[in-house]
Amino acid sequence: MTREPAAVTVGVLYPGFSAEDDYPRAEALLGGWARLPLVHTEMREDAHRVDALLDIGADDVLAAGVGALRANGSAPLDAMMWACTSGSFVFGRDGAAAQVAALEAAAGVPASSTSFAFVDACASLGVTRVGVGATYPDDVAGRFVAFLGAAGIEVLSLSARGIVTAAEVGTLPATAVLEFAAAADHPDAQAVLLPDTALHTIGLLDALDARVGKPVLTANQVSIWQGLRLAGADVARAGLGSVFAHTATGPTGRAGPGGMSAWT
Repeated sequence: MTREPAAVTVGVLYPGFSAEDDYPRAEALLGGWARLPLVHTEMREDAHRVDALLDIGADDVLAAGVGALRANGSAPLDAMMWACTSGSFVFGRDGAAAQVAALEAAAGVPASSTSFAFVDACASLGVTRVGVGATYPDDVAGRFVAFLGAAGIEVLSLSARGIVTAAEVGTLPATAVLEFAAAADHPDAQAVLLPDTALHTIGLLDALDARVGKPVLTANQVSIWQGLRLAGADVARAGLGSVFAHTATGPTGRAGPGGMSAWT
């Protein structure tokens, strides 16, 4: 029987409204010892477009989110996550590291983003070859491929659905998510990555692994996993997919000295 850790609180900054209900669902699956208070950060335009994504992930937007989280009166934070993949990888490796460094300075606790969480989850599982199922348009999906490549992760297949808004992504039914993951697979891939936090996946994680026959890493899953790691609560947990099935062993995805990511 797994002994539960002491209660931890991971603050979550989440852009707009789409699949934010994955976070209370994860709290329930974790058994109540992990608190994931969430603030919706400003999204002036809901668009998977480079200029809009750079705006979504701007330092002032994230700093305002930290302020709102504190104003909500949540428990003292143990870690902070920017739960947005496209709003982090769109800045490139160095820009995403600087973004995390600024977030960490604003929050005063260890911080990371979903893009780094994918890299670290792959490291934890020993994964270096992946298939990617991106809801984004081709140009945005290509930036995720480049981000992974900078971390030594080879993308063997890419399926980009070309969905422009997060709101639309959040309406995709479970059957569509399962089929999307299967279609993104490659015979030589060690895992399949679904990088959009607008995609509902927390209730599907074991089903996704079973459908594809290998680990499927999803954005909200790895965001929560990374936050718990940074909070020192990386315990094994059934029901949340392969990356939660054992304790983490990969490098931390928080920014290190000088704003450089620890995996560079």
